[in-house]
Amino acid sequence: MDLNLSRRRSLFSSKSSRSSTRSSGFDAMRRFTKSLASFLMALPILIMLTMILQHHPSDRLTGFTDARPFITNVTTPPLLEVDVSQSTDMANDKLLGGLLATGFDEQSCLSRYESILYRKISPYQPSPYLLSKLRNYEDLHKRCGPNTQSYNKTVEQLKSGGSVGSTDCKYVVWVCYSGLGNRILTLASVFLYALLTERVLLVDRGKDMADLFCEPFPEKSWFLPLDFPVTNKFNSFGPKSPESYGNMLKNNLIRASMESVPSYLYLHLAHDYDDHDKLFFCDDDQALLKKVPWLIVRTDTYFVPSLFFIPSFEHELSMLFPNKETIFHHLGRYLFHPSNHVWGLITRYYKAYLAKADERVGIQVRIFDNGPGPYQYVKNQISACTLGEKLLPEVDIRGSIVASSENSKVKAVLMTSLVSGYFEHMRNMYWEHPTVTGDIIGFHQPSHEEQQQTEKRLHNMKAWAEMYLLSSTDVLVTSAWSTFGYVAQGLGGLKPWILYKSENQTTPNPPCQRAMSMEPCFHAPPFYDCKAKKGIDTGKVVPHVRHCEDINWGLKVVDSHAKL
Repeated sequence: MDLNLSRRRSLFSSKSSRSSTRSSGFDAMRRFTKSLASFLMALPILIMLTMILQHHPSDRLTGFTDARPFITNVTTPPLLEVDVSQSTDMANDKLLGGLLATGFDEQSCLSRYESILYRKISPYQPSPYLLSKLRNYEDLHKRCGPNTQSYNKTVEQLKSGGSVGSTDCKYVVWVCYSGLGNRILTLASVFLYALLTERVLLVDRGKDMADLFCEPFPEKSWFLPLDFPVTNKFNSFGPKSPESYGNMLKNNLIRASMESVPSYLYLHLAHDYDDHDKLFFCDDDQALLKKVPWLIVRTDTYFVPSLFFIPSFEHELSMLFPNKETIFHHLGRYLFHPSNHVWGLITRYYKAYLAKADERVGIQVRIFDNGPGPYQYVKNQISACTLGEKLLPEVDIRGSIVASSENSKVKAVLMTSLVSGYFEHMRNMYWEHPTVTGDIIGFHQPSHEEQQQTEKRLHNMKAWAEMYLLSSTDVLVTSAWSTFGYVAQGLGGLKPWILYKSENQTTPNPPCQRAMSMEPCFHAPPFYDCKAKKGIDTGKVVPHVRHCEDINWGLKVVDSHAKL
């Protein structure tokens, strides 16, 4: 046998086999490439179908939407998680039922359109008349705001001094004064006055207003220009200022029959105003003030309730707010949007400590006694209120273990106070003992600054963040007399349980009371009948203005059908 021939045949056979294997490999590679291309083309459709099929709808309870579905996955843009069928509702909710205008740069103020993700949808819808009034005001602000032709002309008249005739635009200037809670409430009051009198609101920026709040109006700033000619007098304005309306009345320097009026008047509406200053709340005086181009207001009170006693405003107020207890709720959400820095404080804390709870409870503690605290009688009062009103479950002091059930809840309790002692007391009680319901209760306190530091920027940022966080809770407990609590309840649309102010450092009995309305209390109202020109109990004049729960001489606006 020819061995060389056998070898050649064997070699040929081996080459043919390798060639066949290579050909099969190329075919397999082509098939794999085609399959991979098909898969990549189908991948976007598969992802979209997966998102739709796995979408969890928002939890709804009596018209509210829970914020948690939107913030559980913080890496996903919240609006991607909204069902297509709900997109129209979500767009409307983003504008708070039409309260907010469109056209802002969203990145410059994230909180303006993101607040819907951290609060329940409000059941209180703004009236169509209020929405129309706000849009008209925004047009007025564009036409007459800072550095417009009308503004510059009116400022020149102001610089010239003396009396002036009619002007195209009239203004009301809010002077930055008092603590942050007071500032928010008074600014809302002055804005409502601007709406009622068709004036342009301009805001004294003080030391930190621009760091705390976004601009609320489109295109034109609400801040008073720094070169405003009267700014240097703001700090000296007070009850004895010769430019004040009250003093000019007292000295017969101004009267209704005057054809020409001063270029500006100072309105002293703070807690220490006198009887002549209080004539601001009379109709005849409003007719005179209407002629003055510039009104400069310094106040530390929420004076809205007394606007209802001015007959020329009464119909307009009823049209703006058919549900009268929603005044600050609507105006506060329209005006006050946390700056991006403050919004970061709010959203980081909410996501870390509050987002995943089944229920959020807010407890705001503000004590006006001398001394740092904490006080045992206040600790007892907080426990008595939250347990007695069933806002928190009882604890089993015997220490027996209560088995969790399907109905057990996780409750996050947000506490705010200048001191940490009240938080520590409540936290330890629920850590050391189980609840009788099996619920898990967690306590959180963002800060404890020890004392109010009104002039410090970071202190006010934290205070604003905490007010806002309290407004995001489901249930709220506040402290008597506290404007901090008033802001939180109003923004959140909440009727809180109010911890009574203690007498002689003893626990009040009862410890707290449910508020009649979510409106703030006017701490220093006038008691005067402008027509009869005599003293009167203004808490009994109209059914929708009553004395406050926490300050018996104060006034607050309520729904006219609210229980006494």
